[in-house]
Amino acid sequence: QVQLAESGGGLVQAGESLKLSCLASGKTWTIGGMAWYRQTPGKERELVARITRGGVPREFGDVVKGRFTIRRDNTKNTVDLQMNNLTPGDTAVYSCYAQAHGFASWGQGPPVTVST
Repeated sequence: QVQLAESGGGLVQAGESLKLSCLASGKTWTIGGMAWYRQTPGKERELVARITRGGVPREFGDVVKGRFTIRRDNTKNTVDLQMNNLTPGDTAVYSCYAQAHGFASWGQGPPVTVST
């Protein structure tokens, strides 16, 4: 099994930046692709960004393109989400996701709140 622990959420003002980090533990050698998702109350969870096992960013949500970047360090078992020029629309609970041998692992999700 793989466990995920996120950090870095919090309250920021519009226009500011924030970095989220996700640390994987357990059977980390089984992890393939990883991703960040986000969810707000009453809405479905949406993909923010995903990255391949080899560290190649593959997909970004339309609303975050050009503002968010995703990076992965397999030596540290981490995947980071750098969020720039945040807007109130980015307010959500952000969750780290990892696919490992056909199983999906999710983190608890740090809340991110962007004020005007």
